[in-house]
Amino acid sequence: MTNLADRVLDCFPAGNLAIGALLRLLDIVESREVPTAAVEVTAEPRLLVNPDFAAAHAATPERLLMLVLHELHHVLLGHTTLFPCKTPTDNFVFDAVINALLSRLLPQPEFTSLLTGFYDARSFPECLLRPPSGWDGHRVRTYPKGLDSLPEKQRAEVRHVYGALYSDGGATYEDVLSILPKAVEKELGGLKLLGGHGEGGKEASTGDIAATSPALLEGVRTIVSEWEKPPSPFHGRSLADLFSTARIRPRPAISKRAALVGLLRRVAGASGRGMNPQVATRQITVLGAIPGHDRRILVQTALGARPLLHPAQIEIRRVVPTGEQVHLYLDVSGSMSEILPPLYGALADCQPLLHPRVHLFSTGVWDIAAADLARGIVKSNQGTDIACVADHMVANKVRRACIVTDGYVGSPRGKALETLRQAQLGVAFAGNDHFTRDLGCVADHSIYLPRGD
Repeated sequence: MTNLADRVLDCFPAGNLAIGALLRLLDIVESREVPTAAVEVTAEPRLLVNPDFAAAHAATPERLLMLVLHELHHVLLGHTTLFPCKTPTDNFVFDAVINALLSRLLPQPEFTSLLTGFYDARSFPECLLRPPSGWDGHRVRTYPKGLDSLPEKQRAEVRHVYGALYSDGGATYEDVLSILPKAVEKELGGLKLLGGHGEGGKEASTGDIAATSPALLEGVRTIVSEWEKPPSPFHGRSLADLFSTARIRPRPAISKRAALVGLLRRVAGASGRGMNPQVATRQITVLGAIPGHDRRILVQTALGARPLLHPAQIEIRRVVPTGEQVHLYLDVSGSMSEILPPLYGALADCQPLLHPRVHLFSTGVWDIAAADLARGIVKSNQGTDIACVADHMVANKVRRACIVTDGYVGSPRGKALETLRQAQLGVAFAGNDHFTRDLGCVADHSIYLPRGD
């Protein structure tokens, strides 16, 4: 049998330079410590593949490619950061969506046969982890027999989600999260999933990949970004719109507030209606006892009237607000979780400088009112992708923006790179382990915000 590492290398499309760069960082190791496959995210990351499983279920290059891509998506999406205490139900939902995504990406039977051969269409809930029999890659015409075991109302809901996942219209992650967990949570005993989900002491995407192995994360991102998109993908490349809404308790952070105010003022410039203080001179009318040359008073005096007060024009100097309000893009990915409370506290005090809508981003952008910063409103799917920020800036014609992030956002490319370079952009790099390479080349102004208050 050919060496398993060589088989993994051979299963990827020829000419993909990103694969070579990735595999220089990722050792491919045969291991029976994992039931199928797993990625260890450590200082020296490894892709572990069970040779017995590969021989039985992934003997062809196409099936092996599906298995490896499944694991790489777990790394890319950072599932241990998204749900630090994952349940079997969480793992099932992750796999259901990733399997549907990869099936849409590679719908040919030689690829999907990994899933159709491993999971039984007649058994619930494993039938949800594979495309339907006779699937044409675009629409579900027949549903797996395993769904027949569900009560009528629940069967209709699950059929709706399953059909959407494997159809051109795509599914919303709100539907996936509200329907699938309730249907499967009591039915998962003994079900084997692809990849490492804690079995045998190994875990897919163990730890914070952005901090532990940023080079590995960048390699996986590059592969996915170069891959051809499905004809009608989900909302986002994979779990991009899977987000949770939560609240944190903002903490006062005077030093961060001062640094952010300085950055925002530099980005705002000196035109528009922001809150950069500048001295301006203006004339005002006041009333006094000293006569002046007001025409109205002269006429009244000529008619015999004796006004007690006389208007006069005087000049005053005062500080007035100038400069555009700045669009704030706040990174709320998993790697930012520890530093968000003091950042929220500092940014809440900067409201006069900010656009009324604050833009939270991970792999999507969610707008909240600037006032919601004081309430600690957080929406996130825990991943990070700077392309969504650039797209939002284009759609909303944003000219001046400030990005607050730890820097692990992926290197901007193409139109995203052009958009960020053309804008007046400030970047606040937060955290002691911040990373400046991704955004350093596009920032007009930058500061460093250490961890703590």
